[in-house]
Amino acid sequence: MDAYTILSEKIAKYSGLPVSEIDKKVDAKKAKLSGLISREGAAQIIAAELGISFENERSKVNELSAGMRRASVVGKITRIFPVKEYNKNGKSGKVASLMLGDETSNIRVTLWDANHISLIEKNELVEGNVIEIRGASVKNGELSLSSFSDIKMSSEKLDSVKERAVVVAGNFKDAVEGASMSSRAFIVQTFEPRYFESKKREGEKGVLLNIVLDDGTATMRSVLFGENIKKLLNVSQEELFSLDVLNAKRAELVGEERIFSGLFRMNSFSNSLEFSAQGIDNIVVDNLIKEFEAKV
Repeated sequence: MDAYTILSEKIAKYSGLPVSEIDKKVDAKKAKLSGLISREGAAQIIAAELGISFENERSKVNELSAGMRRASVVGKITRIFPVKEYNKNGKSGKVASLMLGDETSNIRVTLWDANHISLIEKNELVEGNVIEIRGASVKNGELSLSSFSDIKMSSEKLDSVKERAVVVAGNFKDAVEGASMSSRAFIVQTFEPRYFESKKREGEKGVLLNIVLDDGTATMRSVLFGENIKKLLNVSQEELFSLDVLNAKRAELVGEERIFSGLFRMNSFSNSLEFSAQGIDNIVVDNLIKEFEAKV
């Protein structure tokens, strides 16, 4: 089940209303807000209006949905990334992140508070630790911890956890902010690649490529970065930074079909959803035949 289905069933359970009635209320709320909110976000508002609070109620990783502000979860650290320093708009500081998994899925956790970050710097948090997080917010498919959040070691045993986020097949028509999805889609338009200064490594450049996908239900703008561009265009690291090579290669992409997996994010500039592709796979005919046979 997707995050919205899990959330709507929880609201139905606590309110005593049928799921169909919850769906109607959610759709009405989205319409009232001109569609500028996801179904999960609208469901969170409906829950509050019904007097239902999920504060301090523990969720499984696959139950975390966009708009949650006091989420609680227990999971095993499957990966820790290096602590980074930043200086933006006159503000400087540090940020850290890790991947957290349970038996249902895996999610990135971002730490902004100095006390939380120090747990990683002092190796008090290491890969394999089972931790409990309380008071986190969910945005763009990630858990974000502020100074008001809590993180501590847990004595629970988690033997089998997901190393990666579980991505379900879906379509662009039903896209909502923060949702992960995979879909077969045609590339119908490409734009000139853009180069930028890397925020991760000073002095290095990054590259991004915007494309438009169509999966038969809707079109969706998608953004690709370094490794995915190399994979899609079949170019080397050196060719990645040749605008002439990339422009020649991207011209051949239109009409190509691939399986794209990634995350839906809200573009703050255009105020519209876009698909941040995290995986690109070729179409395997034998697999499509098996899928078709399974449905018959």
